Amino acid sequence: MKRRYFLLFIPAWLLGSCATIVSRTVYPVRIDSNPEKASIVVVNRNGKEVYSGLTPANISLSSGAGFFKKAIYTVTFSKEGYKERTIEVAATLNGWYFGNIIFGGIVGFLIIDPATGAMYRLNEVAIEETLEETKQVTQQTRTLQLKDINSIPESWKKALVKLEQ
Repeated sequence: MKRRYFLLFIPAWLLGSCATIVSRTVYPVRIDSNPEKASIVVVNRNGKEVYSGLTPANISLSSGAGFFKKAIYTVTFSKEGYKERTIEVAATLNGWYFGNIIFGGIVGFLIIDPATGAMYRLNEVAIEETLEETKQVTQQTRTLQLKDINSIPESWKKALVKLEQ
């Protein structure tokens, strides 16, 4: 009787996948900025836009980007009057992935967790950026000013031209 239970354990060990069972493959991420209402664009590692909108935003990002590929995203913040800012959000190796050595088996370690993206996790679940104001150069307008000859510097008097009527 004990031998049957042991035989049932072998397929479970071979076909399990620890990180897929214990953790997730899609993570909720909150993106905010100071000042608010900044435009954000999120692009994945393949250059595909996965989100575009204004802050604050709550979005879902996958931790995997293909078989044995971690997800890498670039988040670009922009707002008129502020410098554009781009940050990188990258998935890291999920500790539960190594649970396959004990619990999940070879199939979970080499196929299921790498294919589902569960072998990776996103650590940044809240991103907040402070945008820096740009220094705008204002264009000076020229104006005509009438001055008395006695109130101008001597160096200006040399450049004066007498007007005849």
